[in-house]
Amino acid sequence: MSSMFTSLFKYKAWADAELFAAVGALDAAMHAESRHAAIRILNHIHTVDKIFAANVQSQLHTFTATNTPETPALEDLSWATLEIDGWWQDFVSKQSPTDLAQVIPFTFTDGDKGTMTREEMLMHVITHGTYHRGAVGRIVAQTGTAPPRDLFTKFLHTIEPARRR
Repeated sequence: MSSMFTSLFKYKAWADAELFAAVGALDAAMHAESRHAAIRILNHIHTVDKIFAANVQSQLHTFTATNTPETPALEDLSWATLEIDGWWQDFVSKQSPTDLAQVIPFTFTDGDKGTMTREEMLMHVITHGTYHRGAVGRIVAQTGTAPPRDLFTKFLHTIEPARRR
């Protein structure tokens, strides 16, 4: 398996956990609107992760939108995200170059058809999550709280401190 995808999905799990902690630390009464907006975006990331987990396995999913009508509790969403992040890490560890190159047909939530290679789907999950974590980080910053530094370089140097030498 590609060591880059292995690193990227570990990074995704690390960044997700850091951001959930930051949103969880926001005062629920003082920052109710900001917390709700952040949770809606985090739930969108999670929903798309689940959709593409089905797509990357050539399985059908039951989602008709890229977010759910209800807003989950932050703790429940955090656990669900931890679970899917673990699933992604396990999944990428088992992919061969042939697996990554496989073209997979799928259906978007609006009913349109599409095709992507498995590798393209994996990259979509990574870039999609990164983009939306940035939006949540901005919401956190607007409350006067410093958001986590969602940087691949920070992740690498955090998990491998010897890189700092």
